[in-house]
Amino acid sequence: MITALAAIFVFLLVVLVHEAGHFTVAKIVGIKVNEFAIGMGPKLIQKRKGETQYTLRALPIGGYVKMEGEDESSNDPRSFNNVSVWSRIAVISAGAIMNFALAIVVLSLVAFNVGTPSTTIDEVIEGSPAQEYGILQGDRIIQIEGTTINNWDDIVTTINKQQPEAFILVQVERDGELLNLDVKPTLDDGRVVIGIVPTYETGFFTAIKSGFQETWYFLKLMFQFLGMLFQGNVSTNDLAGPVGVINEIGNAASMGFTSVLYILGFISINLGFFNLLPIPALDGSKIVFLLIELLRGKPIDADKEGFIHFIGFIFLISLMLIVTYKDLIRIDLF
Repeated sequence: MITALAAIFVFLLVVLVHEAGHFTVAKIVGIKVNEFAIGMGPKLIQKRKGETQYTLRALPIGGYVKMEGEDESSNDPRSFNNVSVWSRIAVISAGAIMNFALAIVVLSLVAFNVGTPSTTIDEVIEGSPAQEYGILQGDRIIQIEGTTINNWDDIVTTINKQQPEAFILVQVERDGELLNLDVKPTLDDGRVVIGIVPTYETGFFTAIKSGFQETWYFLKLMFQFLGMLFQGNVSTNDLAGPVGVINEIGNAASMGFTSVLYILGFISINLGFFNLLPIPALDGSKIVFLLIELLRGKPIDADKEGFIHFIGFIFLISLMLIVTYKDLIRIDLF
């Protein structure tokens, strides 16, 4: 029950914010919005306010903003295709931008609640490489292998790029003095580590800064994943579908609401990033078509564009079914 409630909360909030981005900007640029829907499938609740019908549907797995003339021809002067190309790009982009904004907010809340890990060491783990090679509690890490360290994520990322059992140069500040220490990291559960625990800082502005930093950190991970995908280093086993995501949300829910917020931020960033990829049927491909229209001075034939989006939709559904099947195998639901 907790998993189900947490999953509904996460999915509905992420989708609501995404669609609210499209809806709000559409209203700002003067596009007529016929329906604002959260969820898919049969209608549970519907209410008309002005020209827009607001609906809550049975399946909490998506949502949409139905704009006049977006998917069909319309002579309405306020239809989607009758506003400028830049206005349409703004409307399409707004969903992902709102997802990034949501991530910043919830990750800031997480940081405000639990604190933000700093570059100052609170604990050196007993028997770790850090202890063996002279790192002390209170040291502040300045550089690792020539890479300037600005936050804890920089420490984790830089160390994890190193080879285990090979010395790395760690520069620390101790009592106002800079020290260079050679440390030989080790492998722990697939991660390269040296065995340190950070101090945590708290405060309103520190939390907001952390929210931006964490969002940017996750975005960098998305770009790295994309690079690995093009290099052929990623398979469907590395992807997660709805079942896998729900399972992770359930794991987070068992650890408390703060963990749910953290995974909410991560999922929101994923949704925003994925939607901006130039894959047919996604927002990113619609932006590409709009940019082509801007360069050509006229839109691509609607039937041809619709067919390309349809092929993309079939591809995405097929991929989701494959990934969902692998999720079911991986978490042993059969």
